[in-house]
Order: sequence, then structure tokens, then C-alpha cells
Amino acid sequence: MPGFALDTDQVTQEAIGFLQRLVRFDTTNPPGNELACARYIAEVFEKEGIPAEVVEPAPGRGSVVARLRGDGSRGPLLLLSHLDVVPAVAADWAYDPFGAELVDGEIWGRGTLDTKGLTALWMAVMLETKRRRIPLRRDLVFAATADEEMGGTWGAGWLAENRPDLLDCEFCLNEGGGTGYRIGGKTVFLYQTAEKGICWTRATAHGRAAHASMPHDDNPVVHLSAAVHKVGTSLLPMHLTDTFRLFVERLAAAVPPPMDRTARMLLSEDTIEQALPSLPDDHMAGTIRAMSRNTACPTVIKGSDKTNVIPQSATAEIDCRILPGQTPESVIAELMALLGLTGEPGGKVTLELTRTSLATESPPDTELTEAIVKALAKHSPDAAAVPFMVPGGTDSRFLRPKGIVAYGFCPTLPDVDHKTVHGINERVSVRSLEFGLRVLWDVVGGMAFA
Repeated sequence: MPGFALDTDQVTQEAIGFLQRLVRFDTTNPPGNELACARYIAEVFEKEGIPAEVVEPAPGRGSVVARLRGDGSRGPLLLLSHLDVVPAVAADWAYDPFGAELVDGEIWGRGTLDTKGLTALWMAVMLETKRRRIPLRRDLVFAATADEEMGGTWGAGWLAENRPDLLDCEFCLNEGGGTGYRIGGKTVFLYQTAEKGICWTRATAHGRAAHASMPHDDNPVVHLSAAVHKVGTSLLPMHLTDTFRLFVERLAAAVPPPMDRTARMLLSEDTIEQALPSLPDDHMAGTIRAMSRNTACPTVIKGSDKTNVIPQSATAEIDCRILPGQTPESVIAELMALLGLTGEPGGKVTLELTRTSLATESPPDTELTEAIVKALAKHSPDAAAVPFMVPGGTDSRFLRPKGIVAYGFCPTLPDVDHKTVHGINERVSVRSLEFGLRVLWDVVGGMAFA
């Protein structure tokens, strides 16, 4: 920002230190235990004169919120991330997943990408703004929450319902977007404007209990296996949402020939699967496929408790994600059609909903997305910014129903391996961390600096 140029080297080094400290707090969820990490952040802020509040809605489940006051002429901007992480098996990793080792220019550890890296960047932005006494036309609100990886019940969800005063903002920047890709020689960064809803479903197969030494043709495990295989190897019907159409339109406009024609093939059920292999990696192809339809993925199977018993029933948990404009009931109807189920009593397989939430969206073009586009143009002049829908969920789903315009944008360079998120050897390069800091500083500055 003019007049507020960033000393990138110094601030990046501080952000690296924050990230290493954050990763070394084992906040694996379950059980979470984010409280100590939240208190550490609060102490850092309070030493610099930034008021911070730690909220503990359940024992050990800590979130932290801090605020820099502006002149109130514009609505507050929320800088959001989460502190909990998914499990990591140390024996599978090249380096200790909670060691935060810096090796060959990369910081290794669980949460470096999801999302303690973003937390560290927001800490650096808040502190630099405070230290330089930069006048603000809107409040900057920092929130690092608990429990995002297990649904947000004790984190952003709890805050939204029980402490809305802490998250009372006009705009929010969160995880869920910012990934950079090289497509046809062009760099494309995705910013998240929408996310799918949840439609967790239990499939129950019914049969006849018996001793396993005498197999018969009414074994519910066999019935269930056929259903699970069908769901796991099939695609549900394609639905062209406004978000997906806009994504394809802007992607096609951003990339050179012949990739522009390939991008337009994504809009047809007949050609989408031909186009996907032309994309730069499986991660992006999988994201686009999931943006085009409801998805159903079997994840948990339970049959008999004993090897020698054919059970009366067997169950499978299916993680379904639903598009904007779709409902849990419409997804159940698609699954029933796929499996040839009628819903009549006595059927061998039945489906029931176990957890649901609707998809959420924010407008694709606002002053915040304008600030994102402008910052990217400065720091990556050949790049294009394209709105998209994240296939999973983030804490933004608690904010959009409250009227907060939320986007997912944590910019990372194209060489960052996002397949390590929730996988093994998660890590982020110092180079990408520095790039993210520079871009986010300008995004926040464009929105908030007076």
C-alpha cells in the first residue's frame, strides 16, 4: 500500500516464528485442546497493546478474538482461521508433524497449510498494523477458532450463536481458497465465494441373522457391499450452478488457447470427464468435478461384531456434499435412483440422514474481491483471480447466514503441494509464506487502511 510499504523480510521472519510456535502446540482434533494455543496468541497480542479475549465454551476448547479499532466509517473486517488440526501419525512422516522443522526452505508440520500458516500471517498483519499506528477506516478483527475440523461446534459455530458481538463484521477473509495453479502457461489463483453443504447419510442393509458357517443369500453385509461399491464408483448427476458457470467463464477468459476451449468443455456432462485430465493436477480436477455435482463418498462400514455371525443388519456412513440450490432430500433422491431403491417397506437397503447443512454463498464481486484482484495483479502481474466453490466446508458457513460476506483466500504459490493437507508431510515453503503475507497485507490495506 502506498505509504504503508511492508518490510517483508522482517515481518516474514516473525511470521515464521509464530507458525513454528503454533505447530508445536498439538491441537489434534479430537480432542482439540486448543486452549493453550489460544492463550499464547492472546499473550502475544496483549504484550503489544492489542486487547484479546480467550473464549472456552467447553473444557480445553479455546478460541481467541482480538480487535484493532478503526474510525467506524466502514464495517469491520474479520481475519479468520482455526487452531485445531487433523491427526498425524508421526511414523508416516519424514519429519515430526509437531516439530515445525525448517528444512530446505520449507516449514514441515501438521497445520502449516490448514490453517496455522494463515493464523501466523494474520498475527503478523495485526501486529504490524498496531506497531505502525496505521489509521483504520474499519475495525480489524482477528479470530482463531477451535473445532473447525470436527464441525465447529465449540469454535466458530459457538461464537456465532453465543458471542455474536465478537464476530460482528461486514466482511470476512478465511481459509478455503487462494491456491495458485499453472494452467496453459498462465497462473490462476482461486478465491472461494461458496461452499457445499453437508448431507451425511447412513445406509442400512437388512437381512437374516445366522451362523456364518452356513452362508445364505440374504446376508446384509453382501447387500451393503454392493450398494457401497455402486455409490463409490458412480457419479451423481451434473448440476450447473451460477457459481460453477461463472468459474468456467472466468477460467476460460483467463487461460490461453487451447486451454480456453478445454475449460468450456467443463460445462457439459458429455465432455467434462474428457477435459479434466488436461488440468495441471488431480487436486484441481477433483475440485472441479465436485463443483459440478452433489457428491457421495462411503467412509465407514460396520457389520457384525463377531467373525462367525451373519448380522441382522449392516451400515455404511456416506459423506455427501450438496450444491447451492440442492437439498438433503434431493440428494437422497439421487442416491435412491442410483441404487434402484423405491423406499417401500421391506427394502434390502434403506437410507437416512444423520447430519445436514445447506450450501452457502457470497456475492462473487464486491469491494473485497476487488481488493483481492488488485493485490494479486501487483504481486503476480501475469495471474488471474477466479471465483470458485470449495467442495468441503469451512467456518464461513456459520457467518454467511448472519449476513457476513465471507471469502476463502490464503494465497499460496503454485508449487505448494496441497495434497498434503490432511495427508502426510504437510508443509509450506517460506517463499510461499512470504508471498501470502505480501498479498494479504495489500488486501487488508486496500480494505481498511485510512
